[in-house]
Amino acid sequence: MKYSTDIDPDKTAKAYGFELHCSRKDSTNLAYAIKGMKTEKAKKYLQEIIDMKRPTPAIFHNGKRAHQKSIGPGSFPKKAAEYMLKTLENAENNAEYKGFDLENMKISHISTYAGRVVKGIMPRAHGRASDKNTKTTNIEIILEEVD
Repeated sequence: MKYSTDIDPDKTAKAYGFELHCSRKDSTNLAYAIKGMKTEKAKKYLQEIIDMKRPTPAIFHNGKRAHQKSIGPGSFPKKAAEYMLKTLENAENNAEYKGFDLENMKISHISTYAGRVVKGIMPRAHGRASDKNTKTTNIEIILEEVD
């Protein structure tokens, strides 16, 4: 598996969420929001989004988004937050396996990409059919130990 950046493997831990069934637009906004955070703070932030206590600001793809209190356009991307939390916990487990101190880990790189399109069809009237494709998202997270 090739990551989008080359970082020293002796100082970092990686995780990759492959073909996740969530919105790429919401994942991009979430990634922008938690980049550079310590892992515990990022996990708390994502859990608050899942519990619908805190909205995520819509920096990208913010057209026709409802304004949320004190942040402007935003939303509660619950499904994307669940997948991102799972990938973050996976990266944290990889860091623990490598012997890093979990309290000093921060997100040094996070990015989202379009994954594979799962083809499907929807039966229509008079024997016809139309496409019903499912888009997927890839999420990569790289954690780095800070002093």
